[in-house]
Amino acid sequence: MTAAAAKTAPIESASLTLEVAEFVKNAKLADLPAVVIENGKKSILDGLGLALSGSVAKSGEYVRQHLDDLGAGSGSATVIGSNRKVAPRFAAFANGVGIHADDYDDTQLAVAKDRVYGLLTHPTAPALPSALAMGETLGSTGADVMLAYHIGVEVECKIAEAINPRHYQTGFHATATCGTYASASAAGRLMGLNLDQLLRALSMAGSQSAGLRENFGTMTKPFHAGRSSESGIVAAQFASYGWTAAPTILEAPRGFFSAAGGGYDHNAISGKLGNPWTFDSPGVSIKPHPSGSLTHPGMTEMLRLIKEHGIKAADVEHVRIGTNHNMPNALIHHRPQNELQAKFSMEFCMAILLLEGRAGLNEFTDEVVLRDDVKAMIEKVNFVVDDRAEAAGYHLMTTYIDIKLKDGRTISGLADFGKGSPANPMSYDEVAAKFLECAEFARWDQGKAKEVVGVVAEFEKLSDIRGLMALVSN
Repeated sequence: MTAAAAKTAPIESASLTLEVAEFVKNAKLADLPAVVIENGKKSILDGLGLALSGSVAKSGEYVRQHLDDLGAGSGSATVIGSNRKVAPRFAAFANGVGIHADDYDDTQLAVAKDRVYGLLTHPTAPALPSALAMGETLGSTGADVMLAYHIGVEVECKIAEAINPRHYQTGFHATATCGTYASASAAGRLMGLNLDQLLRALSMAGSQSAGLRENFGTMTKPFHAGRSSESGIVAAQFASYGWTAAPTILEAPRGFFSAAGGGYDHNAISGKLGNPWTFDSPGVSIKPHPSGSLTHPGMTEMLRLIKEHGIKAADVEHVRIGTNHNMPNALIHHRPQNELQAKFSMEFCMAILLLEGRAGLNEFTDEVVLRDDVKAMIEKVNFVVDDRAEAAGYHLMTTYIDIKLKDGRTISGLADFGKGSPANPMSYDEVAAKFLECAEFARWDQGKAKEVVGVVAEFEKLSDIRGLMALVSN
């Protein structure tokens, strides 16, 4: 059967899925405000660095073993941090896992007060690997890859904003579910799919979207990001062959919004794609620490209090951390036993800052987590639900800190936002410093790493994305 003969039935002009497909097909680089382009470059650089550091994680070793088991030994797309080139879907999988391996990647902000701030989706982990893999395969320009990446992020974030909050609260991992649409959109745009093909690619993405939050604190969380990126490419490729799929996958009674969330807010997505672009408003947070984003306001404030008051770990008797109830619903490891659990432990994050004054890749290791002094300090941290934070709304990560010292003093702090959020953003130079930290952690050549920083700053001027990919491969 030809692609033309395999077209799905006509759909109503009011279809939401059609609106998304039209956005994917028709968006232009000229539509992107300067602030969106500049913020996107920071997240692209951040994503590349995280793929490098993620390549040396244990999960990276297992991914490479899996590629060997598949016999995926040749192809057109780079597995970042290695000398491997594989089929685009497998590169997207490997790089998606790598970007999310340390839970150090960027985070969407929420708009509505019932949308849990920071819990909606990690936009870059599914979108960027897809855009890079397909762009490298096709020899696309930097401008085309940048646009595809932004289209993917926009679709992902608006879908996450629209679906009922039940989706996340009862266990779905939005990076895994909504991220599949991001990847399909980015890949489909670079492949030049027509409107009908894009509809079918989105539909196939919906049928592949999966991932459960019970796996937070394990290797399966970054597996979600890799699989969503891979699945989007698979969806776009099958749609290009003529594979059939339902045309109203988002809004249909048995479609994504209904099945995965029990409903959605039409006004949060219809007419909102690129209006405004997510990277403009409400913005995307870049993480200063490799831990769950919900820890970051408290970590930023704890660091400020430590420096301002000269707090020493030996002087601390007790610490109270108060937040809304959604935060302990995600930060579920109160007595972590390994580095992955520590990323979802408010108690560890506070304890390590008090002990070390920092919390980077070198602090989130099994050896540090299991140190006796770390365990003892964790016992002094009480993580509770606070009525004041609950009343502030779930679009905020309001965090109250009370540090009781052995001399009888109590030092208190409050934060809604952490460093790296649009309220307290990182500059390109600060993101570059984080990128170089990740590259050093991966034992990557610093000359090549510094060259990447310069190339990404001029990303939209690249004549062929393959030059950049050569810099992040052996």
